Amino acid sequence: MTLARRRFLHLAAAAATLPAFSRIACAQSYPTRPVTIVVAFGAGGLSDVIARILADGMRAPLGHPVVIENVAGASGTIGVGRVARAAPDGYTAVLGNWATHVLNGPMFTLPYDLIGDFEPVALVSSDPLMIVGKKALPANNLKEFVAWLKANPDQATQGTTGAGGISTVGGLFFQRQSGTKFRFVPYRIGLAAAMQDLVAGQIDFMIDTAANSLPQVRAGTIKAFAVTSKPRLAAALDIPTVDEAGLPGLYALNWQAVFLPKNAPKDVVEKLNSAIATALADPSVQKRLAGIGQAVFPPDQQTPEALASFQKAEVAKWWPLIKAANIKAE
Repeated sequence: MTLARRRFLHLAAAAATLPAFSRIACAQSYPTRPVTIVVAFGAGGLSDVIARILADGMRAPLGHPVVIENVAGASGTIGVGRVARAAPDGYTAVLGNWATHVLNGPMFTLPYDLIGDFEPVALVSSDPLMIVGKKALPANNLKEFVAWLKANPDQATQGTTGAGGISTVGGLFFQRQSGTKFRFVPYRIGLAAAMQDLVAGQIDFMIDTAANSLPQVRAGTIKAFAVTSKPRLAAALDIPTVDEAGLPGLYALNWQAVFLPKNAPKDVVEKLNSAIATALADPSVQKRLAGIGQAVFPPDQQTPEALASFQKAEVAKWWPLIKAANIKAE
């Protein structure tokens, strides 16, 4: 073999190893600059607050700041779509939730695949929905409330955010599980307005996030019948679960989780996951999340694999209900 040929083969072999070497070097050095977490809703909302608490806890383990970017619009599809199209280098993630990464699937014609176009990183936190009613209702517990609804079919009113909202999906699930019928009253400007009308007695009840309902429950302006989770909510241990209150299995969680674009390197996913797990193990982070009605997922449910399985199970549970009701985004 000539010297020139040996030299060519040596250079070719070296060049062939460069892509793999580059990926390994990139993963080993990640991150070298701030990481951005996109929140697909406006500043000041629940997802935004959770993301900022999480970002504070991730700063130390990553060694770089975590920047929150609000990209609101179209029920979260604009912000999520932006991340789906981002470079899969670990520097752009999204804090997704039950609505953006499950419910939006059958309600929108999405330019991305909710499962195929993202790399699951970690489940973060959740809060159950809360079944709450106006003070004047004759019912004082969930069984009495269901009995009252059955005695007055199609008369009661539930405040919602409209066809695409989690309150509507929760209401449909409640109807199916309880065998009741009632009317939905949509509030396009948000559940804050619906809560005002509930307090004033203009509507009968809501199936709302615990974070939104709990302040009014504590103020004594509305009644709380149950939370839609297996364990009681740490911030409201006096409110029974649906199992305890008489509607076993009526589980609905408004959960939050971090996703990266598909094809993000495995080592990068693992490093980001580790930073999230470290943040969620911090007592100060847990306290701040609990203060807004959030329950942190246990460590064994914070893995990428656990999030992948959880999301698929949620899709299998909720998509048939939404499709059967022919709910489309407005």
